[in-house]
Amino acid sequence: MDISIKDLLEMGLYFGHQSKQFDPRMTPYIFGKRSGIYIIDLEKTVEKLKEACQFIKALAAEGKKILFVGTKKQAREAVISAAKRCSMPYASCRWLGGTLTNWETIRSRIGRLEEIENLEKSGHFSLITKKEVSLLLKEKNRLLHNLEGIREMREYPDALLIIDIKREANAVREAKKLNIPIAAVVDTNSNPEEVDYPVPANDDGIKGINFLLEKFSESILEGLKERKIAAEAQGKKEKKEKEEKEEKAEKEEEKKEEKKEEKKEIPVVPRKKPKPRPRIRAKVREKEAKKEKKEI
Repeated sequence: MDISIKDLLEMGLYFGHQSKQFDPRMTPYIFGKRSGIYIIDLEKTVEKLKEACQFIKALAAEGKKILFVGTKKQAREAVISAAKRCSMPYASCRWLGGTLTNWETIRSRIGRLEEIENLEKSGHFSLITKKEVSLLLKEKNRLLHNLEGIREMREYPDALLIIDIKREANAVREAKKLNIPIAAVVDTNSNPEEVDYPVPANDDGIKGINFLLEKFSESILEGLKERKIAAEAQGKKEKKEKEEKEEKAEKEEEKKEEKKEEKKEIPVVPRKKPKPRPRIRAKVREKEAKKEKKEI
């Protein structure tokens, strides 16, 4: 993946926060300070971005799920479009407390959403009062607003991809509790030690967020493509092995049939009893003569 410093400059990803909001643990990623604003070292950004992209690409190649998290206004639309582009779950409106640590309850609410949708499709709404229909539709809209992005997620995600870890502190806390790895965009007001793959960059600019999410989604798509190619190659290999086995079995059967035919063709000749030798004949005669004498 080609990521140049020039692209990052154009997107304004080098702007940090004011010095009064600075987290000292971000010092290794700081280039300098201008007019009370910290400037992020874009060389480090390129390095860390490539690491994060490689990590999520490897996960995608293994068929694992990555949860996109970005509930701030600037990131909302970009998170939804990037997640949908690579068929991954997302949380864009609000991080519900216990989304990961209380997963059973969240799944039950998703079940309730599906139940209401089934009632609406089956025509049940025509059998109840307008007030009841209104209440059910309100409940459905509320559940959709909060759970639409994760409704297809049947189990814990294998990784989280977060925009602004300070705002999404609950998501970070829950992921750490469950030992789920995190790749995140980290600004100068955040602690990069809280995540496994920090990408030092501005997390407030719409253009910058779009650029980063585009790179992340491209990495995931590359991983999925590799997985597809590997699956096709594996399928061809298995098919070839199966054909070879069948061919081998057919040859063995043909050999068995040939042997059976050969046995049928060869006539079975009965073995002749060997003629007794002259000495043996003489002894037999002597024995017979002795028997005759005894009888007399």
